[in-house]
Amino acid sequence: MQKCDLIVIGSGPAGQRAAIQAAKFGKQVALIEKQQVIGGVCINTGTIPSKTMREAVLHLSGYIYQSIYGMSYRVKEKITMEDLAFRVQHVIKTEADVAEAQLLRNGIEPAYGVASFLDPHTVRAESVQGISDYAADAIIIATGTKPAVSPKVPLNGRNIVNSDQLLHLAELPKTLIVVGGGVIGVEYTCMFAVLGVRVILVEKRPRLLEFADAEIVEALSYHLRDQRVIMRLNEEVQSVEETPDGKVVANLQSNKKILGDALLYAVGRVGNIDELNLPAAGITPDSRGRIQVDSEYRTSQPHIFAAGDVIGFPALASVSMEQGRIAAARAFGMPVHSNPANYPYGIYSIPEISFIGKTEEQLTNEDVPYEVGIAYYREIARGQIRGDVTGRLKLIFHRETKELLGVHIIGEGAAELLHIGQAVFVLKGTVEYFVDVVFNYPTLAECYKAAAFNGLNKLASL
Repeated sequence: MQKCDLIVIGSGPAGQRAAIQAAKFGKQVALIEKQQVIGGVCINTGTIPSKTMREAVLHLSGYIYQSIYGMSYRVKEKITMEDLAFRVQHVIKTEADVAEAQLLRNGIEPAYGVASFLDPHTVRAESVQGISDYAADAIIIATGTKPAVSPKVPLNGRNIVNSDQLLHLAELPKTLIVVGGGVIGVEYTCMFAVLGVRVILVEKRPRLLEFADAEIVEALSYHLRDQRVIMRLNEEVQSVEETPDGKVVANLQSNKKILGDALLYAVGRVGNIDELNLPAAGITPDSRGRIQVDSEYRTSQPHIFAAGDVIGFPALASVSMEQGRIAAARAFGMPVHSNPANYPYGIYSIPEISFIGKTEEQLTNEDVPYEVGIAYYREIARGQIRGDVTGRLKLIFHRETKELLGVHIIGEGAAELLHIGQAVFVLKGTVEYFVDVVFNYPTLAECYKAAAFNGLNKLASL
């Protein structure tokens, strides 16, 4: 039995940050990782692979510059799954090495094995090398999620796959059916559409990305249709079958049939808790394997915390890192300050979407008087230089106080560009800040000034 101050289960973004934060407090940490490599879903099958694949798609297809050089412009004429996987594997290895080095520099040597609770204070790590038991006064569960499964969709790893299996497709399909219009489904829909794949997106809700601003999502939907994506909204898959000639048929509840070369099932994820033996810890997850926590990330057991995707929405790597840091600080009674209302969102569709603060729909429901200012990339010199004529930046501010209430961006670089607005938003600044400040020229940051003038001019004309 090895005794320590903190046991962290899982080495993804939440687990890494929790372990390192505790080590900074001078605590002895046992970090248990199921796989034989550091990084969890984020580095190995989720965030890093998908964003790297996106970058490879944009580069090899020449997509960004097609508005300048013509639709036939390509960096590589025939793009293969091997081309995409090559870049992905390179980045995965580098990121895993960096993460492991960070842990070792902080005196944390990961223990590899399947973790399971023996009791509320004891965790067993079991691997082919043997069994090790750890005891601690505080435990943080950061095991992440795995793709949800459905009896309606018989995954086979060949042409009916989930997001973890996507890069193992033997070849680029001519037609791809994507089931699920959430973040994962939308991101992969965009990538394959840019590669010239005919994509049919099936989503049971009336619109994509319901948590994002409606105008921004509408702009994305228009762009997807322009990329020849067929969107079947308000539709649900009844069953999926493979045909004798190797095709895939998705039967919808509305009696429609969709034929494709491959199908990606991307309807949600579930908590990765199957092997944890949570009953021994006195913890009961919900029906989707998520662990309920309070505002301090404590579970029903006060000394056991949970952070990251395993606790549910928003399931963003950036937020998971912060949750892990907060959980470690709370576990040892250390002061920590963080406001979830100030967390940004980044969706790596093509074009990107990023936002912070309230949407128009939320402010309308709350009877908050607001005004909107919009700037278009096509009217900004940097937008023309980059060849991005689809992007736009939207500022929402209070009509009376001028306080910034939300920033919503669609366009390449949106996730980076948002951070300027985030600083003003967090500091409760006004939209007038953007009028008074000077931005480098030519940059996309000028969108903030143009949008501010646009919004304030609307007030002046009343």
